[in-house]
Amino acid sequence: MSPVADEPRFEDLVRVMTAPTIPEGLLAKGLLEADGIPVMVKGEAEGPYRVGPMELWVPRAFEVQARMLLEDAASSEGP
Repeated sequence: MSPVADEPRFEDLVRVMTAPTIPEGLLAKGLLEADGIPVMVKGEAEGPYRVGPMELWVPRAFEVQARMLLEDAASSEGP
């Protein structure tokens, strides 16, 4: 099977966040995708009891934009 031309290869991806919980990771993933940034998720547990960290990876071309969005969201959360 040949790789899809538009699909980023693993070496073209950059980890922009490791969320401590699945809900936090899903919120961050939604934020990035809403801004048009493609996101690949690693570490998401299967099944009804999802636990553990969740890594968000984006294509290298979107790294700066993704980091800025995540930093803005984190700073606007408050104490």
